[in-house]
Amino acid sequence: MDTVAYSPSEKLVAAPAGWGAEFRATLALAWPLVLANLSQTAIYATDVLLIGKLGATELAASALATNLISVLLFTGTGLVTAVAPLVASELGARSNSVREVRRSVRMGLWAAILFALAGWLLLWNVEWILVKLLGQDPVLAAHSAEFMRWLQWSLLPAMGIVVLRIFVAALGKPLWALLVVLIGVGVNAALNWALIFGHCGFPALGLQGSGIASTLTTTFMFLVLAAIVLLQRNFRRYHIFGRFFRWDGERLREIFRLGTPIALTLAFEVTVFSAAVMLMGLINTTSIAAHAVALQLAAISFMVPLGISQATTIRVGMAYGAKDHEWITRAGWASFVLAMGFMAVAAAIMWLFPRELVGLFVDVTKPGNPEVFALAVSFLGVAAIFQLADGAQVVGAAMLRGLHDTTIPMIYAGLGYWLVGLGSGAALAFWAGWEGVGVWTGLALGLTAVSILMLTRWSRRERLGLLP
Repeated sequence: MDTVAYSPSEKLVAAPAGWGAEFRATLALAWPLVLANLSQTAIYATDVLLIGKLGATELAASALATNLISVLLFTGTGLVTAVAPLVASELGARSNSVREVRRSVRMGLWAAILFALAGWLLLWNVEWILVKLLGQDPVLAAHSAEFMRWLQWSLLPAMGIVVLRIFVAALGKPLWALLVVLIGVGVNAALNWALIFGHCGFPALGLQGSGIASTLTTTFMFLVLAAIVLLQRNFRRYHIFGRFFRWDGERLREIFRLGTPIALTLAFEVTVFSAAVMLMGLINTTSIAAHAVALQLAAISFMVPLGISQATTIRVGMAYGAKDHEWITRAGWASFVLAMGFMAVAAAIMWLFPRELVGLFVDVTKPGNPEVFALAVSFLGVAAIFQLADGAQVVGAAMLRGLHDTTIPMIYAGLGYWLVGLGSGAALAFWAGWEGVGVWTGLALGLTAVSILMLTRWSRRERLGLLP
């Protein structure tokens, strides 16, 4: 299966004729990825909504477990994201490449398996981690462990979905990935409803039922996307699962070389926001609740530049493979302009209508909520300011990723998020007396620092020898 009939005249990708064509190509690739990200957010929101009906203890236990697996999932996603620049550059260099694309996707799936094996070992001991390392309540930790016993198995299919979604997007067919996620939203809601509360003849399994539902949904989504890859005309010629057990150490090492810095970059970003929650906990409970509301709103707007950045890596990667310096420039800056345009609108909405947005999440008629409401509004004002920086840093990292440049951006992320972001946030919160607003101001400063570093490196790409 290492040779496939393929017409050399059949072009999968070609350099756009100008800026307008690049904008259109980027938009066509990005909007299904944006909607897929938002749909994935809807899946998580459904879980929280249904688990919340069980009670505060179950909701808190699920939150602890979900936070832990999310760190691993984001880290693993970063690892297999290396498939994107590899596949994109291969298609950019030779549009009828089949064998090289298959090698990258196949070993991307193997990287997911290896990472998941290590992740499962860690998550199996979640109760010990929560109690001994993180000092959580033993009863709450026990509930989290019951939930995690089932949820942890979703790690591998979730990473597999990422690899296959990169593959179909690189071939210019991101709608297939969007379709699978949309189906997953309905399947997840139905399974959670049935297994948590015991509907349709199923036993009422409570929190464990939600873990089972999440794993079944993720596995179902992976199998559906795998079936599309096997059967759909544009994909089946690549025989992605052919000779799946044929070892390719060279390509696997390349994935780990490119992917490990990406994994650490995402881990730095995810964990700094988790650490921000811990800082809020040192202030008071009201700050934690307000932080959760403001962060949820910021996370929703972030899904758009995140989707654009996923398209950015592919577009820049194709130009990199084609060794077309002008195309690299257009691909990078077109994505940047699109992301900045959206985030400017998001910032304006947050700045002009913070009370209306927070009101969607907080009922001010309930005791204690007016304080949460007021604090969340103040946090959202800071979030409005850092929207542009947040969009710039994620797209900036993606532009460099398309150039196979991942190690230095990882260092930038570590310094920016943790040293500048968390360091200044803690200083402003406790030394300057700004409390929660200080934490959010620190996050804004960290994102701004990372965005400046990323964009400066991108602007100096030729001088630094990053171009092919």
